[in-house]
Amino acid sequence: MTSGAQASATGRQASLEGTVQPGATVQPEATVQPGATVLPRLLSASGRPADLAEHLRVHGRLLYRGGARMLIHSIESAGLTGRGGAAFPTHRKLTAVADQLGVPVVVGNGAEGEPASDKDKTLLWSSPHLVLDGLQLAAEAVGARRVHLYLHREPALVRHLESALAGRAAAGLDRLQVGLVTAPARFLAGEESALASRVGGGAALPRFTPPRVFEHGVDGAPTLVQNVETLAQLGLISRYGPAWFRAVGTEAEPGSMLTTIRLADGSGGVAEAAIGTPISQLLKLDRYPARAVLVGGYHGAWLSPEQAGRLTLSNADLRPLGAAAGAGVLAALPVDRCGLVESARVVRYLALESAGQCGPCLNGLPRIAASLNQLAQRRSTPADRDDVQRWSALVERRGACHHPDGTVRFLRSALAVFTDEVTLHEAGRCSARSPEPFLPIPAGSPAREEDWS
Repeated sequence: MTSGAQASATGRQASLEGTVQPGATVQPEATVQPGATVLPRLLSASGRPADLAEHLRVHGRLLYRGGARMLIHSIESAGLTGRGGAAFPTHRKLTAVADQLGVPVVVGNGAEGEPASDKDKTLLWSSPHLVLDGLQLAAEAVGARRVHLYLHREPALVRHLESALAGRAAAGLDRLQVGLVTAPARFLAGEESALASRVGGGAALPRFTPPRVFEHGVDGAPTLVQNVETLAQLGLISRYGPAWFRAVGTEAEPGSMLTTIRLADGSGGVAEAAIGTPISQLLKLDRYPARAVLVGGYHGAWLSPEQAGRLTLSNADLRPLGAAAGAGVLAALPVDRCGLVESARVVRYLALESAGQCGPCLNGLPRIAASLNQLAQRRSTPADRDDVQRWSALVERRGACHHPDGTVRFLRSALAVFTDEVTLHEAGRCSARSPEPFLPIPAGSPAREEDWS
């Protein structure tokens, strides 16, 4: 399938005509303001992985113009925010690390633990050199001398990155050598304090904060952790400038973002879309009606079809409803599935994936998952719904990391959007016509060993 994103004459909207299978890429076909430069953005224009020769043909060699301050100023002017989920202004993160005492460490985070997201893996396959360019630029911006790329332990992808790094070394492109560090296939392995521990030789377990990683990260050094998509955007902005970056997106949220799309008919893949694209267009809701739409992944939120139909892919639209673009996930639940059952599966998975280091994760999440499962399986007592709500309030904002908070956000949105289904289940009925699971849960996760190394 093919797809394209088309910006309006104001440069503030775009539409997407389709999606591709996971691991494939979509290239925007953009019409932008007069004078704006239109070039391939994050994903390879050919649909195939861009090797070093292709990368240099399209983008040229990386130029270090004006030093660290100029780069950070350019990122600020572009309005780039993090693409790993939090959408924190990138220039502020760079400045916070650069201002610390000690020599910083920079880590590119490609270890997305979100089962519903394929965007980071797709980007690393498609455009590894944009990511690696961004790593070098981030190191330049903060004055780092150590650089790492952190990704899940997938042998083929690791070999792909090793080959890319070897080619760059032979060409003499990089100022700093990049070390690859692999992460366990756990939901929390990409959390930044877990990442800092793993890169430093420990287990990929989150830690209590403060101190924050930008103050005390890998081996005690101030550490910049940037999602690989954010780094790829750095590689583009450094070449083409803030105005080019802002030629798509919205005034408040410029640029494009990668999104893993799952249509209600079961098809989908990874697409690159301008921020501000209508969610209904991305999910083809006029063609494939949905019972609900999941935005942002398993730490995200459910929306009703009516809500999703009037919103765009932008945090400005989503945040008033308690949602966010998050990990770049859009999933349209088919009308023949039960949202309560799907949500119970996800919450059980999240409870099993906790690090078990604090009371909210060790005691609260399993209790919530058990009560929600009773509701989903139509075996609940009148106390189960109250139990879910009570335990949700007890665990929120009390965890060692944000895992309980993200789980509670997902859960509460499910109870709000599927409230009619909850009532049916309490009466022993269910409106679903198909029992087939829809949202992906990693195989074997209920019986996984406690391997965080």
